[in-house]
Amino acid sequence: MRNFVNARAASLAPSGIRKFFDVVQRTEGAISLGVGEPDFVTPWNIRDAAIRSVQRGYTQYTANRGLEELRGHISRYLFERFNVNYPAERTIITVGASEAIDLTLRAVCDAGDEILVPEPSYVSYAPIITLAGGTPVAVRCTADNDFVLTPELIERAITPKTKAIILAYPNNPTGAVMTKEQLERIVPAIERHDLLVISDEIYAELTYTGTHVSIASLGDMSRRTVLIGGFSKAFAMTGWRVGFMCAPAEIDSAAFKIHQYTILCAPQPSQRAALCALKDGFEEGFAAVEEMREEYCRRGRFLVNAFNTLGLKCFQPKGAFYVFPSVASTGLSGEQFAGALLEKQKVAVVPGSAFGAAGDKHVRCSYATSMRNLTEAIERISVFVNGLNSI
Repeated sequence: MRNFVNARAASLAPSGIRKFFDVVQRTEGAISLGVGEPDFVTPWNIRDAAIRSVQRGYTQYTANRGLEELRGHISRYLFERFNVNYPAERTIITVGASEAIDLTLRAVCDAGDEILVPEPSYVSYAPIITLAGGTPVAVRCTADNDFVLTPELIERAITPKTKAIILAYPNNPTGAVMTKEQLERIVPAIERHDLLVISDEIYAELTYTGTHVSIASLGDMSRRTVLIGGFSKAFAMTGWRVGFMCAPAEIDSAAFKIHQYTILCAPQPSQRAALCALKDGFEEGFAAVEEMREEYCRRGRFLVNAFNTLGLKCFQPKGAFYVFPSVASTGLSGEQFAGALLEKQKVAVVPGSAFGAAGDKHVRCSYATSMRNLTEAIERISVFVNGLNSI
């Protein structure tokens, strides 16, 4: 019998995160610093809004684009929080930011198109580009430059086949951000080569130094930017699976058709919960978001200090909820370090290579867990590292 599997799907490697944590699930007593999921519970007012929506019978499909009121509040939210102007009629409510990424790349990629992916980067970008028929091109960013994308890096990666570039700041896994000035520096290169920007801003609210700046807020960049966001990180709503995308008209039209044929619409109770998050957020000044951000910032400082004390050079995250220490001083690769640490001390971290070759000598640690867990994890990591040094 012939092979029925699509060649692109067959060529994909398993997720470097999920593959590793299949092992974690079987390790009794392990402390996990791996999963990028807030340890906060979704605020009660949001949960209550969803419960009440079900009680009132709001269990049907919504319009394909999503609830009109929610899209209107997203448009207001982007303008008031980040000075970005996308109308509600060019906003699609998606099943998490993940669907928005997939929709965008399927709407954009033709066979052979190259999409620049600054690395280290979120694990899904390159595989989704491949599944869409495009070719991911890694752009290596380093700790020496705070993991920031520069015009020079873009110019070196450009070819006649380059169609778009992914921006993901605040960044997973490094915690890097790009300032307004740094974004302004790359705009001329983007415009000169007529590139589309796919800006994944899921961690926008988790920016520790000043206010998040979207490249879509600069000049006419909204005309060539697809902005992707969601509720998972800022509002502790990972399991609700609500995201959104805002795009130039022609890309919006193509992505919307794909969304209609595949997902139809995001679940109505989740959309109504997201609506509550924004409506109450405007009234309360997004106090719950601020509280979570301050706690994450405190945890991040603790981990950075701990890793640097252990001789594992660690970049200070300026956003998101990850640290990305280098393990080069141990003589181990990130994968070797993570495997041995789990085996010997039952602490789970993610090998940096899961986020691209640029992360090979690093590991990613999420601090979306309690200070008690972080303190215990650092004690175990200290024993592990000191044991390596004594060999």
